[in-house]
Amino acid sequence: MKDCILEKEEYVIKEIDGEKITVRQLQEEILTIMDEIDRVCKKNNIPYALHAGSALGSINYKGFIPWDDDVDIMIDLKDYKKFVKALKKDLDQNFYFQCFDTDKKYNVLISNMKIRKKNTYIEEENTLLKNRCKGDGIFVDVIWWSGASKYKFIDELFRLPIRIMMPIMVLLDNIHINPIPFKYLVEWISKCYGKLFEKSGYVSQTIAYPWIKFFKQPILKKEYIYPFKECEFENRKFMTYNNPVQVVHTWYGTNCTKKWDGKKWVETYPIEKRKTKHVRDLNLKSDKPHKKTNMK
Repeated sequence: MKDCILEKEEYVIKEIDGEKITVRQLQEEILTIMDEIDRVCKKNNIPYALHAGSALGSINYKGFIPWDDDVDIMIDLKDYKKFVKALKKDLDQNFYFQCFDTDKKYNVLISNMKIRKKNTYIEEENTLLKNRCKGDGIFVDVIWWSGASKYKFIDELFRLPIRIMMPIMVLLDNIHINPIPFKYLVEWISKCYGKLFEKSGYVSQTIAYPWIKFFKQPILKKEYIYPFKECEFENRKFMTYNNPVQVVHTWYGTNCTKKWDGKKWVETYPIEKRKTKHVRDLNLKSDKPHKKTNMK
C-alpha cells in the first residue's frame, strides 16, 4: 500500500471556447521546467530543495497537491551566484530565467528568480507588481535561504527597512519608474543578514519578502533543512529538506500532513479552500494571452 494520498480530483483553471484548461495540464508543463532545473543542478553540483507547498505535496501525494498551480524551490544564498552561472551556461534553449542579476527590471520583492518555459503564457493574480521583464512563460520560483537569528525580534529589525521601502517601490513600479536604488538596497540588506548569521544554527527564507506578516516568518533549525535529501515527486527523484515533515509542520501547522482514516490516507485541507491561487490567465500553447472576451 502506498504511503500517500491516492485520490486526485480534476481542478479546472479556465474554460476557453469550450475547452477546459486543468491544473493537471499546467502541472505537467511545470514538471518539464523542474526536470531541467534538476538536470542543471546535478550537472553543476548545486544543491536545491522543493520548498513550501511543493515539499508538502511530496509528503502527502508524492507529487503535486492536486490544486497547486506552481512549484517553489530553495537555493542556499551561498550557492546562488554559481546557480546563475550554471543557468547561463547549461539551461536548455526551451527555457529562460529572470532575476535582478541579469535584468534590472526584475522585481526583487517577489521570488529571487523565475525560471520560465518558452512558448507558454501566464498572468499571475499579483495585482501590485507586474512582470517588467520580457517574457511571461509559466515558471518555477527560486527563493534564497540563508543563516538567520533565532530571535524573531532581530529578524524583524532587519526586515523593517524593507517593509518601509515596499510601498515606495510598489508606487514607483506602478507609475513605470524602476526603483533600482531601492532594489539594490533590499538585496544588500538580505545578503548582509545572511552573511551575519552564516554560522548560526538557524536558517530562514530570505528577508526580502515584506509581504510576510510581522513575526510570522518561520525560523528553523539548520538541521531540519540541511543536508537536502531525495524525495519522490511525480515518479521522479527531486531534492527536499532533510526533515520535510518538521519543516512543513512549522510552516503550515501540524494538521497539514496526511491522516490515516483506517482505510486510506486522506487530505485534511478544507474542501472549500482547495483552489488555485496564482493564475489569472493561462496559455500552454503560445506565449500570447487569451482574448479576455473568450474567458469564462
